[in-house]
Amino acid sequence: MAASACSRASRNVGPLQGLRVIELQGIGPAPFCGMLLADLGAEVISIARNSSPADRSALISERGKLSIALNLKAPEGVDVVLKLCEQADVLIEGFRPGVTERLGIGPQACMARNPRLVYGRMTGWGQTGPLSKAAGHDINYISLSGALHAIGRAGERPVPPLNLVGDFGGGAMFLAFGVMSAVFEAKRSGIGQVIDASMVEGSAALMHMMYAMKAQGQWDDARGSNLLDGAAHFYDTYETADGKYISIGALEPEFYRQLVQLTGVDAAEFSTHMDRNHWPALRVKLAAVIKQKTRAEWCAIMEGTDVCFAPVLSMNEAPQHPHNQARGTFVQVAGVEQPAPAPRFSRSSPRVPKAASPAGSDTQAVLHSIGYSESQIQSLRERGALT
Repeated sequence: MAASACSRASRNVGPLQGLRVIELQGIGPAPFCGMLLADLGAEVISIARNSSPADRSALISERGKLSIALNLKAPEGVDVVLKLCEQADVLIEGFRPGVTERLGIGPQACMARNPRLVYGRMTGWGQTGPLSKAAGHDINYISLSGALHAIGRAGERPVPPLNLVGDFGGGAMFLAFGVMSAVFEAKRSGIGQVIDASMVEGSAALMHMMYAMKAQGQWDDARGSNLLDGAAHFYDTYETADGKYISIGALEPEFYRQLVQLTGVDAAEFSTHMDRNHWPALRVKLAAVIKQKTRAEWCAIMEGTDVCFAPVLSMNEAPQHPHNQARGTFVQVAGVEQPAPAPRFSRSSPRVPKAASPAGSDTQAVLHSIGYSESQIQSLRERGALT
């Protein structure tokens, strides 16, 4: 792995310390992938198109990264990227297919400078195929994989699950997994490779269990009619007396029995646990019981039991929950409350990340670290390669 030469990044002692990543700054999944790697100790150098003195502390995806600003339409700016690749382990980008090739920093050009380089590409449709050149967003990619169709109430339209399933779960996480798999392989082979991460394919992989259940005749293609999509009365959310919500996931028989006991519903009436014909009626009755108490009252009764229960917390409430506070699930970085790095490591634990610095603020330090002299940096400025 490439040795870090920038002191700000070397303060992180996570398990990826020593890994140098070049990120061509974009939006959505690629920056999140860069954040995941930076959180765990990698030196991530984010290449912005324009420098900005603005406060970026609320840009959580940019935390812990070094930032340089280059004009990629200038030949000298392209040369800087290629020079960075010589000492990097990974480059990640999230543009449409062909964009980096037109800029002169596609896989062939970058890997010519460093045959061990892992070149991670993040797109919605993938690098090839009939739709590869078309625009799209998370909602479109998870539509094609079957994921969006499965999310929502019976008889109602599909509900977009924010952009968690495509951009972040099926996109950034698979890009990070692919990149680190290729880094591992390059240690053995001495050769890098290109990672083609598609949000369609990543979100399809996330649906593996539902496709398996469908193949076994245990999953109906009709939305809102299955065990895990809100059809079952024991796996859903319920409104409480104070207009808040709780979640229940009492799938197993022993957990279901405890649900019946703690809610006080009629045990005989609720004995038909897995009989789908009874689910609609039992849902109505369970909803009526739960509506009689506040969320806090149900927490006092069921939280911490084997009912498989949790209050449905807002983004304002989640950081204040005792469990999240005990584990440090959220951290304050430059006054911005945000999720802490995950997962946890027993030995090489990363530190709390630094807030995003202004775009381009690390340009000089990064260029010095790869061998540019002060006069060469000044020349790059004069030629418009630095922005």
